[in-house]
Amino acid sequence: MENQDVFTGKQVRLVAADLEADCKLLAEWDRDSEYQRLLNSERAVRFNARQTQTFFEKEIGSMHFFMIQKLDDDRKIGMVDLSGFNWQVGNAWVGIGIGERAYWGKGYGTDAMRILLRYAFIELNLNRVTLNVFEINQRGLRSYQKAGFREEGREPKALLKAGARYDLIYMGILRSEWEAMQFDSLQEGSAQ
Repeated sequence: MENQDVFTGKQVRLVAADLEADCKLLAEWDRDSEYQRLLNSERAVRFNARQTQTFFEKEIGSMHFFMIQKLDDDRKIGMVDLSGFNWQVGNAWVGIGIGERAYWGKGYGTDAMRILLRYAFIELNLNRVTLNVFEINQRGLRSYQKAGFREEGREPKALLKAGARYDLIYMGILRSEWEAMQFDSLQEGSAQ
């Protein structure tokens, strides 16, 4: 594992954001109301590329933000970040979004999340990574479970999305749980 490129998975790699170019892409994805509903717990709003860039210029110092790039054609299809760090205890929050609908449900988000967890636990020496997901986002929930996250709690009917109420689900993964998954993967690989 030590010779593996930290930022490359099986389908995607995580790359540094080019704020000027990528904020145009983020603003384009923001036009998709379903994407926005799955990504954000707030009401739907529109941000142009300049507003998006201003936000990231202010926030980028407190987060580890990456664009998700496909390996086969270098197309940027989403973004992922770690933020909300508590360095004293080694915790952070993760957020992810696949902005290109054509790539939803095809494993790209799961691969990106696995890369980010490897980065979080190996490079940043974190102990825990947490996220929240909306009950309406069953595709995301399955993806997070595949990456090793476990449900830790719910806020019943805390979200209002498209006129309906949904639970807000909290999930997390500990470094020890992630390490056990890596060991299990190695065992399965050597048994074949």
